[in-house]
Amino acid sequence: MTQVSAAPLAALPTEAATGRMLRPSIWRKLSRDKAAMLAAVFLVVVVALGVLAPWITPYDPYDNNLRNMLKPPSAAFWLGNDGLGRDMVSRLLFGIRTTLTMGIIAVAAGGSIGAVLGLLAAYFRRLEGPIMRVVDVLLSFPSILFGLAIAAVLGAGTFSITIALTVAAVPAIARITRAAALVVMQQEYISACRAIGMSDGRIIFRHLLPNCASTIFVYLTLQLGQTILLGAALSFIGLGAQPPTAELGTMAADGRNFLFFAPHVSTIPSVAIFLIVLAFNVLGDALRDVLDPRLRQ
Repeated sequence: MTQVSAAPLAALPTEAATGRMLRPSIWRKLSRDKAAMLAAVFLVVVVALGVLAPWITPYDPYDNNLRNMLKPPSAAFWLGNDGLGRDMVSRLLFGIRTTLTMGIIAVAAGGSIGAVLGLLAAYFRRLEGPIMRVVDVLLSFPSILFGLAIAAVLGAGTFSITIALTVAAVPAIARITRAAALVVMQQEYISACRAIGMSDGRIIFRHLLPNCASTIFVYLTLQLGQTILLGAALSFIGLGAQPPTAELGTMAADGRNFLFFAPHVSTIPSVAIFLIVLAFNVLGDALRDVLDPRLRQ
């Protein structure tokens, strides 16, 4: 029995060896996709601007100066000023910082919870029913309702909206992870691991999770764009970051009353949201094409 069971394991490359074999191929394919590389470079620049915002902003983003109220873009203020005379460049950089922070934290936390639930549902079949029924209930509610409910309990603010975005990210990632894990569970090496007495935890985290990681990572990339868009929408209706905190959705909402005579106040943060979400979607689509085994030559 040991000879038959151990053979598939011996034939399998380790995760590190698999990573070494796949990494050059992944980068080569991504480098040939000009749209994906452009999106990746754009996101790197955006993240860097958000991280460095406290040190590179030309003005204090919270400094009101009514003499500069609603001024159009000029040499002194490259993107103009908002309704309180605050510099739009400084506000935009801090807004990117806040929006990305909320989105990344929510997707990281929601993705981790959803991935664990999906793996448990796929591996322990007795848990599949209860876990997936809870996931189905969560999926039946529009994501924006989580924001309304949590804001009603915790109050509006960045903490509340981050919790809402985290909860909204869990069910979809759990379903994606479960579907990917069920495919891996049909492989012979999983049966071989069980036959030699490997513990459940080791099978899940050493073999099941690494083989689902590419699918999870691709979906998280796509989910990040959707989470940022949802967070901006919740902030736009007043459930997210509260004034004077700079956040892209809040900034777009602040400029609604000035659209006809100072459109830059609302359109600049709106365009920033559009470009960031588009970049995440383009990069996620490219990663899906590269990491999907059925599309490899």
